[in-house]
Amino acid sequence: MIKVNVLSEDKSWAKKIKKKEIFFNNLCKFFPKRFQFANKKIYLTLLLSNNKNIKRLNKKFRNKNKHTDILSFPFHQKSRKLRENYLGDIIISFNYMNKSKNLSTSNFKEKVAKIFIHGFLHLLDFDHIKKKDYIKMLNEEQKIFRSVQKFIN
Repeated sequence: MIKVNVLSEDKSWAKKIKKKEIFFNNLCKFFPKRFQFANKKIYLTLLLSNNKNIKRLNKKFRNKNKHTDILSFPFHQKSRKLRENYLGDIIISFNYMNKSKNLSTSNFKEKVAKIFIHGFLHLLDFDHIKKKDYIKMLNEEQKIFRSVQKFIN
């Protein structure tokens, strides 16, 4: 079971996703079984942010002085309890998600779900530096997104 702890530092998120913690936790319930971690307690933290703050974090941790859509920080230290694991942190920029200002709430949620899945896979050590890894990650993203589309729409 995946538990997403959602924090928000930008009020704009509330205009598009009313019950953020419920939205992301329910989204994870629609993941394919191999990503649901049956009989385990899996945790991650999601920070809903904006361009200003994500740029600051990107500079501090990746030495890139620019904003981005998402940052993922995997946590690789195993918990003492074998059935509990903390995957890490994901930060998403509202400004990137709402780039097309006239996005419907449904389209906004779809865009956020796609980028959340992308960040989630990074927490599981998927990457897209090499072309073969990019293809593998993209295929997994698409599989997961197809399984959650019912929930979003």
